[in-house]
Amino acid sequence: MTSATHSTLFPRVPDSADAVLDGLDPEQREVATALRGPVCVLAGAGTGKTRAITHRIAYGVRAGILQPASVLAVTFTNRAAGEMRGRLRQLGAGGVQARTFHSAALRQLQYFWPKAVGGQLPRLVERKVQLVAEAAARCGIRLDRNELRDVTGEIEWAKVTQTVPADYPAVVAKAQRDAPRDPAEIAKVYETYEELKRERTVIDFEDVLLLTVGILQDRHDIADHIRRQYQHFVVDEYQDVSPLQQRLLDLWLGDRDSLCVVGDAGQTIYSFTGATPDHLLNFRARHPGATVVKLVRDYRSTPQVVHLANGLLSQATGRAAEHRLDLVSQREGGPEPAFVEYADEPAEAEGTARRIRDLIAAGVPAGEIAVLYRINAQSEVYEQALADAGVPYQLRGAERFFERAEVREAGIALRGAARAGGNDSLLDQAEGLPAEVRAVLSTKGWRSEPPAGSGAVRDRWESLAALVRLAEDFERAKPGATLSDLVAELDERAAAQHAPTVQGVTLASLHSAKGLEWDAVFLVGLTEGMMPITYAKTEEQIEEERRLLYVGVTRARFHLALSWALSRSPGSRPGRRPTRFLNGLRPGSTAPGGRSASGGPGGSQAQGSAGSWSGRGGAAGPGGDGRPGAAGRKPRGPARCRVCGRTLTDAGEMKLMRCDGCPSDMDEALYERLHDWRAVRAREIGQPAYCVFTDRTLTAIAEAVPGSEGELAGIPGVGARKLGRFGAAVLDICAGGDGYGGDEDTAGEM
Repeated sequence: MTSATHSTLFPRVPDSADAVLDGLDPEQREVATALRGPVCVLAGAGTGKTRAITHRIAYGVRAGILQPASVLAVTFTNRAAGEMRGRLRQLGAGGVQARTFHSAALRQLQYFWPKAVGGQLPRLVERKVQLVAEAAARCGIRLDRNELRDVTGEIEWAKVTQTVPADYPAVVAKAQRDAPRDPAEIAKVYETYEELKRERTVIDFEDVLLLTVGILQDRHDIADHIRRQYQHFVVDEYQDVSPLQQRLLDLWLGDRDSLCVVGDAGQTIYSFTGATPDHLLNFRARHPGATVVKLVRDYRSTPQVVHLANGLLSQATGRAAEHRLDLVSQREGGPEPAFVEYADEPAEAEGTARRIRDLIAAGVPAGEIAVLYRINAQSEVYEQALADAGVPYQLRGAERFFERAEVREAGIALRGAARAGGNDSLLDQAEGLPAEVRAVLSTKGWRSEPPAGSGAVRDRWESLAALVRLAEDFERAKPGATLSDLVAELDERAAAQHAPTVQGVTLASLHSAKGLEWDAVFLVGLTEGMMPITYAKTEEQIEEERRLLYVGVTRARFHLALSWALSRSPGSRPGRRPTRFLNGLRPGSTAPGGRSASGGPGGSQAQGSAGSWSGRGGAAGPGGDGRPGAAGRKPRGPARCRVCGRTLTDAGEMKLMRCDGCPSDMDEALYERLHDWRAVRAREIGQPAYCVFTDRTLTAIAEAVPGSEGELAGIPGVGARKLGRFGAAVLDICAGGDGYGGDEDTAGEM
C-alpha cells in the first residue's frame, strides 16, 4: 500500500480474462496463470505481490476456472483485506471473499456455533485487559497499567502458539523469551483468566481461532461443509502466520492442495507476536510438487536504494537468510543514500528537519516524507525539531509524546513539585534540576536502569527517560534553571506540537511502517543499542533487528537518509557507534568479512553529501549538517582522510587521520579501557590525563587497534618517548589485557 495513489482512481475493468494479464511482468504473469496445485510466491519488497495475487484470482474467475464464492483470500490486517477486495472489484472479480484470519474464522464460528454447540455464540471481549486485571487481583498479583498490557500480550502470545498455562514457563525458557514478570506468575494469571472467561461465558480474540479449530477438528460434517464452499485459498504475508493460524489453514484445506501463499522471509519482524517464517520456509518440503515463483523486480525503489537493501541482507545469517531475495530495481537511477553522522541527538533531529524542509521546498509533498525510528520514545526530539522548523507532521501507530499517559502523569507530578518548591520533602536530598526530576519521576516508576525486554513497561520507561534527558539538556543550556522553568518549557513544547496537521511528514516506528512507502525516508538513531535494540540477545533476535532495518530501507522510493549520533546530548563524550548492520555498506566501514564499502548503485558516498538530495542548495560540510566544513580549505600537507580521501589540514583531524565528519570505527570497549587506564596512570605520575595521551590520540588508538610497536608508533600523538614509556601497556590493552604489565613505573617529565 502506498501513502498516496499514483494511478487513476477508477481504472477500466478488463474486458476479458486475457486482458487481466496485460501489464504483468513475466514472473507476475507466471503467478497469475498458475491456478493448479500448491503455489509458493516468494515476493520481495516493492515487487508487486498484491498485484500478482489479485490478478491471479481475477484471471481464474474471468477464465471460468475459479468460482468467485469458492475462493477465500486471507491476510493479516483489515486495511490489507480491504485493499485486496477493492483491487478484485476493479478487475471484475467482486464476489471473492478477502478477509483477515480472525474475520473469516469469526464468520464461520457465528454460523456454525448453534449447530456445533447450541445456543448463541458467547460474547466477544474485544479488550481483554480488564479481565486480565481481575485475574491478577484474584491471584494476589499486583500489576500496574503497563505491566498489565505486557502480561496481556504474553497471554495472547501463548494462545497463538498453542501454549497452555501449565506449559508456559517451560516454553518461555526454551524460546529464550523475555517475560515481563516471573513466568510462574504469568502462568497463574493466564490460568485464572481462562477460568474467569468460562465463568462469564465470554471469549476473546484468540478464542475465535481456537474454537474454530476445535469445531473443525471434532465435527467432520462442518469441516466438509466449509471445504465444499471454499476450494481455493490464497494467503498473503505468509511469513507472519502463527502456529494457530497455520493449524486453521490446514483444517480449511483438508487433503486438497489448491493453495497459493505469498511471503518474504526477509520481512519477518513480528516473531514477538508468535509469527514465524517456518511455514513459508518449509512450504516446499510439505508440498514437494509446488510451483515456486520468485518476484524480484522492484518497482518501488531506485537502484541505489535497492543496492543498499540487498547489501543489508547479504550479511544476514540463519534460515531466513538462506532464502533471501536479491531485488532488481526497475526504476531509473536516483540519488545515493546519505549516511550522516551527527555529534549528538538534538543535532541529528535538527539536521533531519532541515533536510526535510529543503525537500519540501524542492517540491516533495510533506505527506511523501517519513522519519522512521526503532522505538516510539524517540519521537519527541523529532516532533520538537519539526515543530521548530515549521514543518507539519503526523504520528503513526503512537500517541504524540506529550499526549502519552505516562508523560501527562509525569507532567502533573512535576508541576505539583514545582508549586510546592522547598516544602516538598521529596526534593530534600536532590541537588540540581536533573536530580529533582529523577526524584519526582521515581514516584511514577522511574529507575536508573531500564527494565528487561520490550513491551509497555519498557515503552513507559523510555518515555520517562526522555524527560530525564530533557531535564539534563535543559540545565546544561540554562544553568540554574528551576523545576518551574522546566515545567514552563514542557508546556511550551506540548502547545507547539498540538497544532492540527492535515498533510504532514509521517513519524513512525519501523514496525508500524511495514506495508507503507514514501518518496523520501529518514532512518534515524541507527546506533548500537538501538539498532539492534539492546535487549536483542540471541542470534535470531539480532537477525530480526537486521530485517527490521531492511524493511525501513525498502520503504523509500527515491530519497533515503540513514543517520546516527555519536552522543546523546551536546558536550557528552562521543562514545556511540553506528549500527553494525551498516558495516561494509556505509563509506569507510568494513564488513565482517573484511570487505570495505564500495561504489556502485547505492555504494559509497561522501559523508552527508548534499548530492543525495538531487544537487539542491545547502551543501553540507563533513558532518552533513549544513555547517561550513574544512572541505573548502586549500590542501597544505600530504595527510589525507583515510575514509573519504580529503586532504587534512586540521591538527585534530590529522591525528585521527580522518575528517571529523567521516564515520568512526572506534572500538568503544577498547576506548573505555584505555580511558580508565589513562586516568590511573595520570594519578600515579601526578600529571593531567592529557599528558599521558589526549582524547583524540585515545580515539585514534581505539580506531586503529594497533598490534605492534610499529603500528602504534604510526599513530600521530604517540611519539618515540611515549611509545617507550607507555607503548607496552597500550599494546597489552589492545590485545585484551589490563595494561599494567608493561609500563615503566617511574614518574618524570613528559
